[in-house]
Amino acid sequence: MKLVPEWRRVVSRSLSFWLIVAAILVMAVPELWYGWTDQDYNPYVEWWAGILLLVAVLGGRLIKQDRPLWQEWLRIAAFALVALVLALLLGTEVRAAPATEAQTLRVALPLISSEEGERLVAYIPIAGDRPTICFGETNGVTMGMRRSHAQCLDMLRRRVVLDRVGLHRYYTPATIARRLPPTRDAAYLSTAYNCGVVTIGRSTATRRLNAGDVAGGCAALTWFDRAGNRVIRGLFARRKREEKLCLQGI
Repeated sequence: MKLVPEWRRVVSRSLSFWLIVAAILVMAVPELWYGWTDQDYNPYVEWWAGILLLVAVLGGRLIKQDRPLWQEWLRIAAFALVALVLALLLGTEVRAAPATEAQTLRVALPLISSEEGERLVAYIPIAGDRPTICFGETNGVTMGMRRSHAQCLDMLRRRVVLDRVGLHRYYTPATIARRLPPTRDAAYLSTAYNCGVVTIGRSTATRRLNAGDVAGGCAALTWFDRAGNRVIRGLFARRKREEKLCLQGI
């Protein structure tokens, strides 16, 4: 294998060569960064930057490169800068108005109550589980306990409010400000109510949402459809309904 005779000239001043290098870097570096630090990035910006840099390569193949070396490098930098600026503009997701607590509860309470089902007398859902009452509540529940429908609704409301506060601690300020309309807030909250706030807060679904990958985050909610390493039909259907709600507004 031999290098082309003019390889030094290509490396020193080729617009297309260095734009390809830049495209590789903008697609590879964020992945390496995530592997080293576990910190996410905005995948839309990364994707657009790579695509626009590769599009610029086409122009580089057609432009005659016979200027002084410093001018060629200035032109390479200008092409790369324009591609990155456009990527930032195109990769910024449409902002959704942040949800207030009242707005989220109007969606979340009917959703969770319908998904969980109501039991007015404490029971054991599955052998080995804790006593459960109302809409899946287990805190402070003992066998023989009874509650009215109104008491169950009040219990559900108080629990959902606390879960929402806990789940929001895992969101970035940008997520809370731009990516949480009431429907998406309620979808994540419904999954957290069912699976646990810490579980969903630390999940890929939340990491993707914080990185700006809203659709990917909603899709990752559907992963919580198992019990005992087996897909449960009811959980699978519930996660799909939550995903559909989560995707509203995209």
